[in-house]
Amino acid sequence: LLSLLQKWALLALSACSSLCCLCCLLGLLVAIGLTLGNQGRVLLAPCSVANVALAPVSRECPFDPTRVYVSAPRAGAGTG
Repeated sequence: LLSLLQKWALLALSACSSLCCLCCLLGLLVAIGLTLGNQGRVLLAPCSVANVALAPVSRECPFDPTRVYVSAPRAGAGTG
């Protein structure tokens, strides 16, 4: 059985966790709203290449919607 102090501590931690979850959800909703509001143009705005077709492959472009990210296989993976 939990003591009264443990119950209050659990309630306080639960409330803090719920508050953090709500803050993260609010931030996510704001980010989605801003992205949809500007049709995603801001995601590629920092790309400094003049040709828009080459912008995602530029080193200065922080976001590449066309790139497939694959991790390197580990040593010994797939060997019998």
